[in-house]
Parts: sequence; structure tokens; C-alpha cells
Amino acid sequence: MTESRKLTTENGAPVENNQQSQTAGPNGPVLMQDHHLIEKLARFDRERIPERVVHARGSGAFGTFEVKADVTRWTKARFLSQVGKKTEVLARFSTVALELGSADTVRDPRGFALKFYTEEGNYDLVGNNTPIFFIRDPLKFPDFIHSQKRDPYTHVQEPDNAWDFFSHSPETTHQFTWLFGDRGIPKSYRHMDGFGSHTFQWVNAKGEAFWVKYHFKTNQGIECFTAEEAQRVAGENPNHHHLDLLRAIERGDHPSWTVQVQIMPLAEAQSYRFNPFDLTKVWPHKDYPKIDIGTLTLNRNPDNYFAEIEQAAFNPANFVPGIGPSPDKMLQGRLFSYGDTQRYRLGINHTQLPVNCPHATRAANYGRDGAMRYDNGGRSPNYEPNSFSDAPKQSNEPVYAPLEIHGWTGSHAWTRHPQDNDFVQAGDLYRLMDEAAKQRLVGNIAGSLGAVTRQDIIDRAVAHFRQADTDFGARLDKAIRAVQAKTKGA
Repeated sequence: MTESRKLTTENGAPVENNQQSQTAGPNGPVLMQDHHLIEKLARFDRERIPERVVHARGSGAFGTFEVKADVTRWTKARFLSQVGKKTEVLARFSTVALELGSADTVRDPRGFALKFYTEEGNYDLVGNNTPIFFIRDPLKFPDFIHSQKRDPYTHVQEPDNAWDFFSHSPETTHQFTWLFGDRGIPKSYRHMDGFGSHTFQWVNAKGEAFWVKYHFKTNQGIECFTAEEAQRVAGENPNHHHLDLLRAIERGDHPSWTVQVQIMPLAEAQSYRFNPFDLTKVWPHKDYPKIDIGTLTLNRNPDNYFAEIEQAAFNPANFVPGIGPSPDKMLQGRLFSYGDTQRYRLGINHTQLPVNCPHATRAANYGRDGAMRYDNGGRSPNYEPNSFSDAPKQSNEPVYAPLEIHGWTGSHAWTRHPQDNDFVQAGDLYRLMDEAAKQRLVGNIAGSLGAVTRQDIIDRAVAHFRQADTDFGARLDKAIRAVQAKTKGA
């Protein structure tokens, strides 16, 4: 038996841990000193040009967000400061894994990205149409996406790769149960919900902090395709979702979403039954009920797709006063990765493009030079501090509240909460489904997992679903055997 090769960084040093990012203690934020994480994400961000590495195929529109409830007890964000206030918004919807030329109706999460053009700067909320995600640590993200992309040899998506990664990553069980269920293929972008997915921080005028999750409930109603319907539509019109959104707005049928939040007091996070910063889990609504706060309406199509949608750059690190990050490790990784991707894909001056620059205020900083720079500051100073009264100075006012951290640096798994495991919420989701929905879920998974060529991968994958629910696993095992028998007999 040959000795397995050690995984190394690009300079040849051995990688101690490829599953957990380095954090400040088990529950602390991700550390910039984690060279392996930064190197891995930075290389991943630069793998494809000129398309986005992920979320390449997308559609977008402009609209407004209107505040419908007083939320000032929780946040001082000015665009949320009074009932009736409206803010211009850009929304971009997308599929995740495949490229710009793929079909709209693949089974895949949908990106749900929003740019709020507020008077305090642009606020970007970059989520999905699912409240959860496959993984909880950014160090695993490039590997996860590679398992979903085209195989290096066959150059097609390979079930072996996707399910092999899944079989070694039990935390993906919840999202796979969601993805292969009835909501896995929305009928249109208008007929799906959106989520901020991550946990974020809100801070009020008194400096009191809260944890928050965002929900966008479609006012058109949830409508989805079956696998068979999606396959037919992909053949007839691969641009179905894009044209549906475009035509709806053209005819004045403006899609809208009711915006809701869940609020968790800061002190409750440590003792909550689930880790509230784990992106593979939800906060059950009975614990933290959803609160209606506003309405998102899309009412204007872009005049030029490339200028206003393809060049749109979203970055979850774009916060405004009163809103900030949480110790969610996936969010922490995205705070670096998204901006780095845009600097590579669009250039260092992409924030000056009309779709990306602030609309309700003006950016004032000392950014200079670089490719395609058209406004370079003239003779004004390009350094700070300086002695010029009309030059921008720091505000000395924090955008969000500080996070308390403690513990040793290292590649940590999170501290476990009482009900923290990778299967409980996946099982809860399965048991919420009616009988017909369970049958469709099992059939969808079996159709994909049954195409895997290695039995050990299938067995590990089925074991995850069995741990979520014994009936789930038993049905799936039986369905896969039927698929395999049919394939052998063909």
C-alpha cells in the first residue's frame, strides 16, 4: 500500500487542518493569519474569467424597499429609521454551480442578492433562496464547488464527485434534503422566497446589539417545477426564469416580497440549543418568530444587461451604520472572498461603475490610480491624516458593535450546543413533508445518487440520510437499489 501524500500549501508546507478555519477560540471570528484559508480562497476567486466563479448565470432588476414597521429599538440604520421610508434597491437572482450558458431550470440553490442604495452608503445583502447552506466553514467552500463543477477529465458534472464530497461532509445533509425536495427548482425568480441565510448583527442608537436573520417571503406565492417539468422547460426555453422576470416587469406585474426578520437578544446566543451562527441550521420560528418590517418591490428592468447586471458587484462586507457581521465562519470568509473576486473580475475601480457606486450619497476616500480610473482626485491629497479641512476624515463612530472573543488561536470546530448535530434539522424537515412530497424527495435523490459508480460513496451518503430519519434512509436505500437494477437491466 502506497503512503498517502500530504496536503500542502502552495509553498510546499504541510496543511495541518483542511476542515476548520483558524479562529479566535472555538466561537470566535476567523483570523487573517490563516494563510491556508486566504491562499485557498484567493486562488479559487481567480479560477474563471470573465464569468463569476459561482452565480455566473443571473438576472436582475431595480426597485424599492419600503419600511412598514418601526425597528429602531434594534437598529440605527438610517434607511430603516421610519415607517414609509423608501430606498432604491438592485436585486440579482442566479443559479450557483454552472456557467453563464447553462439553463435556468437546473436543480441548484438560487442566489438572492440585494444592493440597498442608502444615504449612508451601499448596503449589500447577499443571500440565497434557502435559509441554510451546505457547509459551515469557508475553508471547505472551494472543494465543495469543485465537486459541483465540470469534472477535469469528462468535463461534465459527475454524480460521483458531488456525492463523494457529500458522503465525507455530513453537515451538508440538511441542505441536500432541502435541495432535492419540492422547492429545489423554483418555477421562476418571482415565485421563490429569499433569505439573508447568515446571522447578522443589528445595533441600535444606544449601542445595544442583537442578532438578526432576514427572510423575504414572495407575495406571488411559492411555485416550483418537478424534475420532469424543469427538464422539459430547459429544452424549450433555457432562459425561462430570465424572461419571466423581464416580461413581468415590462407588463407592470411588479414582483414583491414581504421582508421579515428574526431577532435574537445577544445574551441568548451562547445558551441557545443550536449554534445560532451555524449556516447549516435555521432558527425555528417558534423560538424566534418572524416579524414583518417592510416590502421589497421590483419595478424597473435594466436598460443594458452587461452594464447594470453583469458588472454589478455585491459584497457582504458592505455594511452601513447599525448593521454588521456575526461570528458565522462562512460569513467571515465571504467578507474577504466576495470583494477579492470583484477586484479580480472587474478591477480595482469597479466601485466607480454607476451600478456599484453609491446613489444616495457620495463616496469619499483616498483610492487612486489603477486600471480604468477616470476620477483620480485631481490635486487633492492622496494620504490621511492631513492638514486640509475639506479632505475626508475618519468619523470615529463604529459602524457596528464589537464582538467579544477569547480562546487560543487554532483550527477549531465550534463549541457544541445541546442539539448541535448534522442531522436533527434535516430529519425535522423530512418529517414536515406529506407522503407525496417524501416520495418525490426520495425519487429525486435516488435518481442522482443511483448514478454513482462506487458503492462505498452511496453507502456513506445513505447513512447520513438514515441518521436524519430512519424511514428516510430506508426508503432511499430501496429506491437506489431499484435504480441500480433498472440500469443493469437496460
